[in-house]
Amino acid sequence: MKKIILYIVLALALIAITVFQLKKNKETTVNRVYQYDKEQAINVQAITLKLESVKNDISYTGTFEPYKETRISADFQGKINSVLVDVGSAVRKGQALVQLDNSLLKLQLQTVEIQIEGLENDVKRYTILANADAIQGVQLEKTELALKSAKVQQATIKEQINKTTITAPFSGIVTAKLSEEGAFAAPGIPLLQITDISSLKFTVNVPEQELSQFEINQQYALSADAYPETVLSGKVTMTGSNANMGHSFPVQLSVNNTADLKIKSGMFGKVLPIGMKNDSEVKSIIIPASAIVGTNIQPQVYLVKNGKAMLQDITTSTRFQNKVQVSSGLTEGDVIITNGFINLFDGANVTISN
Repeated sequence: MKKIILYIVLALALIAITVFQLKKNKETTVNRVYQYDKEQAINVQAITLKLESVKNDISYTGTFEPYKETRISADFQGKINSVLVDVGSAVRKGQALVQLDNSLLKLQLQTVEIQIEGLENDVKRYTILANADAIQGVQLEKTELALKSAKVQQATIKEQINKTTITAPFSGIVTAKLSEEGAFAAPGIPLLQITDISSLKFTVNVPEQELSQFEINQQYALSADAYPETVLSGKVTMTGSNANMGHSFPVQLSVNNTADLKIKSGMFGKVLPIGMKNDSEVKSIIIPASAIVGTNIQPQVYLVKNGKAMLQDITTSTRFQNKVQVSSGLTEGDVIITNGFINLFDGANVTISN
């Protein structure tokens, strides 16, 4: 009995020693781990902002789009007998583009025309007989109704035959040929694409603080990147009501193409706002690109206010070399952090080093 008690005491002693040692090891490990003090001031580098003179070369880049573009399909199904145009062909409004097989429709038309001829003769005979009371008037009425129905059928078949010749809905250029002779056409299946580039649409995205520079129905100077020497005139037809992710609004201008239609759909171009000259000098806030944190969609900088780092949303306009022009979010006299971002967070205490 004494031996059992002794073994129990020894086991409890070993457990106590093990627990004590584990607790001691944990305290030692915790003491060795670095504990970051969020209240400790972070050493950073900063600059005080001032207005700088920069060359005003502000312009807005956009894309030229066709004023009208459509894909043409058949109204009725049928075999394609011939495609009368090719990619690059200039077409006029109403010009024949595709001819479908209409031989069966023409046979149906001949059948109906024969029926009409017979019914017209019947109407003449029945009219004479009815006037002489030789037949009942109802027989004449039925024949007249049958004649009217046949003429409606004749008009329907003629319209179907007309629509087997597919024509251009407007003048333009064939920009895609999607079917060939011998293929089968059906409603909703595109056969050709027609594009009108005599007039163009030009769309740019403008930051909200600069949207006032574009006025509806006002004229603006444009140029295509491929032909910078050619100056075009564009009239604002629309300013967007919804901003995109970058807080910019779409602005659309209508542009008359050159006489030789050298401005093509999809080309890039630039538009210059009213009253701006590329050679003028303007005062603006310029910051180092390295000071920007956040994302491309929402750039931010750290402002120093009362010894604390405060995140500030900004809007940028032009980037050149390693600097960025800020159009909103900062003013002259603001102090922004340019270096020392490790462990930096919104609201952190900071000290500025020289």
